[in-house]
Amino acid sequence: MKKTIQRIVQVLFLGLFLFLLIRGKVQVWIGIFLLSLVLSLFFSRFYCGWICPINTLLKPITFLKKKFRVGSIRTPSFLKNGVLRILLLVAFLGLMVFTLRSGKQLPVLPALVAIGVFLSLFFEEELWHRWLCPYGTLLSLPSRAAKKQMVIDAELCTNCGRCKRVCPSGAIVKEEKHRIIKSECLVCHECERVCTKGAISYK
Repeated sequence: MKKTIQRIVQVLFLGLFLFLLIRGKVQVWIGIFLLSLVLSLFFSRFYCGWICPINTLLKPITFLKKKFRVGSIRTPSFLKNGVLRILLLVAFLGLMVFTLRSGKQLPVLPALVAIGVFLSLFFEEELWHRWLCPYGTLLSLPSRAAKKQMVIDAELCTNCGRCKRVCPSGAIVKEEKHRIIKSECLVCHECERVCTKGAISYK
């Protein structure tokens, strides 16, 4: 039931995003994102798992790749130092400020959608969600202090690794027990769905 509700919400927000894009009302979407940024202080990166149009478009691509057993290139290790992530965020913010101050309609958001979708055709989702997406980088900052988050109950966890394998952002790490990195979690609930022990919940 939760998955069905989530998919409906995702499709509705994707439709809203496309409508605003066509009508030239991108500022409204920026407002939705900024509100989500503030709310991530309380609810973690729910924007990524429930609202983000890029994530919604990536899901069917990932589904088809799995169905037809098309492999994905793993995220190159040299990208995992965070430098490019910060540079892309600075460039993104600079473009947004330039667009707002100059009044020029640069296709920043459509370009991000196109890049995210294109990369997902070849690479695993983690490359975009964790290391390249400027929205995700912004949301990861206030999410560090979020009150609600996806958590793994160490008492119930059997370290089977199912959750780690399905996490699209690489937010689950194995220590003594598996643990979710709060600031990188998309709150997509994929890990919760595959856990056979009921060890994962949002609280």
